[in-house]
Amino acid sequence: MANEDRNDDMSRRRVAILGAGPSGLSSLHSFYTAASTTSSSSTVIPEIICYEKQAEWGGLWNYSWRTGLDETGEPVHASMYRNLWSNSPKECIEYPDYPFETHFNKPIGSYPPRAVIADYLKGRVTHIPKRWVKFRHVVRRVTYHEDIQKFDIVVQDLANNVQVNDHVDHVIVATGHFSTPNMPYFQGMDTFDGKGRILHSHDFRNAADFKDLHVLIVGASYSAEDIGSQCYKYGAKSVTASYRTRPMGFKWPKNWETKPLVTKVQGTTVHFKDASSKDVDAIILCTGYQHSFPFLDEPIKLQGENKIWLPQLYQGVAFENNPRIHYLGMHQQYFSLTLFDAQAWWSRDVILGKIQIPNTIQERKEHSAKWTQRHDTLITDKDKVWFQGDYIKSLIQQTDYPDLDVEAVNKIFVEWEHHKHQDIMGYRNNAYRSVVTNTLSPHFTTPWIKAMDDSMPYFLSHCKQANTTTNDDDDSNHRQDADTADYRGADARPARSTSPMPFARHLNILNKKPQKSPRQVSH
Repeated sequence: MANEDRNDDMSRRRVAILGAGPSGLSSLHSFYTAASTTSSSSTVIPEIICYEKQAEWGGLWNYSWRTGLDETGEPVHASMYRNLWSNSPKECIEYPDYPFETHFNKPIGSYPPRAVIADYLKGRVTHIPKRWVKFRHVVRRVTYHEDIQKFDIVVQDLANNVQVNDHVDHVIVATGHFSTPNMPYFQGMDTFDGKGRILHSHDFRNAADFKDLHVLIVGASYSAEDIGSQCYKYGAKSVTASYRTRPMGFKWPKNWETKPLVTKVQGTTVHFKDASSKDVDAIILCTGYQHSFPFLDEPIKLQGENKIWLPQLYQGVAFENNPRIHYLGMHQQYFSLTLFDAQAWWSRDVILGKIQIPNTIQERKEHSAKWTQRHDTLITDKDKVWFQGDYIKSLIQQTDYPDLDVEAVNKIFVEWEHHKHQDIMGYRNNAYRSVVTNTLSPHFTTPWIKAMDDSMPYFLSHCKQANTTTNDDDDSNHRQDADTADYRGADARPARSTSPMPFARHLNILNKKPQKSPRQVSH
């Protein structure tokens, strides 16, 4: 009887997921998986409602030519640009319950373009009940009422231009943190009169726009690295990268140079901290993003900079001051998709009552302080990769998340950094072995620097399986010789079915593998 009462109480609860990008999809998938996994036990899940501003799920992986405002007058959320290719191996972001090989019905290259990642991401959630997601709904306000322990949510239905009021027991914020630019100002920026313009990477859409221009990139992180490389690839006359703390440290091409921080701008001339100067045609600010949650009341709003560890979140997820609101994917990331998954599984099990959170804020802060102390000692990329890997392992160990060899992924990340320092314009020509399927990725036969077609059909039809060997030490990472690549016709059909494998089917396959704590949730 007690169990029936608990299930009845759970069925009356409501959970709001804000955003249907990668983090929101992980959350939706975690609840769906709980409702579908076969086991002798039975658990009831709460009612799920996801509010998504865009017309489809996928979040930042959806490309739009728009900048500024979208067609409804809302700020454009995504920062995606044309011709983006994954800048880290797909083997580092692969879902353990839904391999790339399963989705595409064959192995594919390690560095897919945007359309391939988006297709994979969406293929995993095709069986999410449509009633769970309200597209074209933007959240305007979230308020928590301590006396009744519920949240009031004000939502704008953009399609019908009406306001909707909702009341829920838990809120999962999965809106990402790549939409509100961090915009520095340098003296004289208002005098800039180059052929191009000053823009933030959030509004960067097409590297071809900078052909034959002298481009200044301000920043030294991944967006600076990739956007600068894109501009070089598509014909910029020169690329100058300005850094604040330390340079990126790669072996750049001849028409690329590195400068310390900008001090001032005079017309088309930019001055740097080392007293040097350069005339440029365009300035792209790759200066990062801010956490921004204007729809949240102050008492439940996450504050602070983007870092690999956020001390205000217990277990990196639950808001310390009010653990009824959870934040997913708000850290600086290496792992991305599997990080979101690990957090989503943990968040789900807290809401289902399977994981207990300490009662006092002090206890929650003490736990976070241990991670903060280690975070403050991180220096190298390797330090940060293993830190985040250990964090993910700590979450996975508390849930029934499918087995994932996190340490093997860590090693791929370290190898990836090594390959970048060997050849920053050619590292995408490498291939890696999946830690999920143990399949060695085929090579994409066109070197990235020459690959101007980033469509999914072209990529899938130009992945060539390398000769394999049984010696893992010899074949774990291979480099394709571009001069001897076997090019197939661009019109070749990819070896892929017209639709991804149904999740129900691959879940049945998954259930044949012993899990840590499989469960069933009654409908």
